[in-house]
Amino acid sequence: MRSDEVKRGVERAPHRSLLRSLGVTDAEMERPFIGVANAFSEVVPGHLHLRQVVDAVKAGVRMAGGTPFEFGVIGICDGIAMNHQGMLYSLPSRELVADSVEAMALGHAFDALVLVPCCDKIVPGMLMAAARLDIPAVMVGGGPMLAGRQGGRAIDLNTVFEGVGRHMAGTLDDEGLRAIECSACPTCGSCSGMFTANSMNCLSEVLGLALPGNGTIPAVYSERIRLAKQAGMRVMDVFAQGLTPRQIVTDATIGNALALDASLGCSTNTVLHLAAIATEAGLDFPLERINEIAARVPHLCMLAPASDMHVEDLYQAGGIQALMKRLIDAGLMDGSCKTVAAATQAEAVATARVFDDEVIRPLDRPHHATGGLAVLFGDLAPNGSVVKEGAVSEGMLRHRGPAQVFESEAEAFAAITEDRIRKGSVVVIRNCGPKGAPGMPEMLSPTSALAGRGLDKDVALITDGRFSGATRGAAIGHVAPEAQAGGPIGLVREGDTIAIDIPARTLSLEVPEEEMARRRAAQPPLTPRPGVTGYLARYVKLVSGAEKGAVLQ
Repeated sequence: MRSDEVKRGVERAPHRSLLRSLGVTDAEMERPFIGVANAFSEVVPGHLHLRQVVDAVKAGVRMAGGTPFEFGVIGICDGIAMNHQGMLYSLPSRELVADSVEAMALGHAFDALVLVPCCDKIVPGMLMAAARLDIPAVMVGGGPMLAGRQGGRAIDLNTVFEGVGRHMAGTLDDEGLRAIECSACPTCGSCSGMFTANSMNCLSEVLGLALPGNGTIPAVYSERIRLAKQAGMRVMDVFAQGLTPRQIVTDATIGNALALDASLGCSTNTVLHLAAIATEAGLDFPLERINEIAARVPHLCMLAPASDMHVEDLYQAGGIQALMKRLIDAGLMDGSCKTVAAATQAEAVATARVFDDEVIRPLDRPHHATGGLAVLFGDLAPNGSVVKEGAVSEGMLRHRGPAQVFESEAEAFAAITEDRIRKGSVVVIRNCGPKGAPGMPEMLSPTSALAGRGLDKDVALITDGRFSGATRGAAIGHVAPEAQAGGPIGLVREGDTIAIDIPARTLSLEVPEEEMARRRAAQPPLTPRPGVTGYLARYVKLVSGAEKGAVLQ
């Protein structure tokens, strides 16, 4: 056991003395040491209940013969951090999560890990750490929030953001907005739609590092506590087998994750996070593969923000395991991949069934014939850009219009609220990439304001930043290279014609190359945004482009 490094032999008497001061008995000293990473906090709704989840995990570890040691991990709530300086820290916090799990696991010679996150960057950060460390690990999240209800209609956090846009447009009064605000987020858990947190918790099942049900069992259901106990017990089996994350997360597993992503219509952020997890596992992640898999995997589930259905509806319909079984049976997913839940993925989901063919549609009646995400390439995005195709209205799949250019999210949001955005235009928000912002902030406020004003069917938005999973409309993010790295998006001028063709997977700037060459020659030297200090200053120096997952190099 790795933990022998801190508990075996005469020379480890000081170490054992410290362990005894923690209350560790001789019997517990003989057992495997299991680190339990707890992202509990009183500021993240998805993490508010994680003490109870972690208590269940530790009970499971003890029942199966292990000695659990709980330790804390930071977490940022993207919703609370949205649209102010806090959002600069959201994506960079993913690296801090991964680094802190690494430091705690290796610093204390844990034999295995149970990872307990729930929300946006914490889930991928912990999965990255698992792949990096390659010691036995099981993840169990806190579960999704239930949707709010208003007048018989399901609502969620995105409803509030769009309500702000409606209020600014004069179509929703103060009382109406307050009613939505007070009803949209009724329980703890990750926000209730197929937003980033739930996307990643669902993908953790197909990545093979979480048990069936992890992505969809609601946070407030007792079944979530039972799942946590099972995760604690299961990690002991995984440890006994010597099964490690890099044996599980293979190239075929990443392909399965992209297939599930396509069928679910996940957040565009999954591209960043899957790329980062693949990198930690020593795997290549070409963006072209997303389009290749999406071309053959139909879009079967349409949840919020693309519809009024939420993750709780997917849970009632059979969960991720039912969707996986449907894809495996159709030959669209490799059922032979390993998982912590069973010998193979096919075995793990063998008893699953679909209870609602409207929530999880059959293959002959998909929402779209191709997957929910698309990667666009072209002279405006030579290294790629990402759009949630499943949340784009039919009329905006192809769009051509004049650019309205903004140097920051704040500038664009002000223009939207002041009615300066023209129908038919393409809003360009740049200098928002990993290096440029820095931190590649999400932009739910501008997209929600456009939707709230009814412009999401007339106006496209492109950025070298990224979008919340709650975003809908022709919102194209991750444009790479970013402006701060010398990308063409930095050379776009007001009124330039931009052509978007999502079915053809292209994003084009209709400016002659001779003119682009003149603009490049006249462009001043690129310098970091002034006033960036501390962790973000170090982040800017080390972070890669969005096409590589914005990992630190």
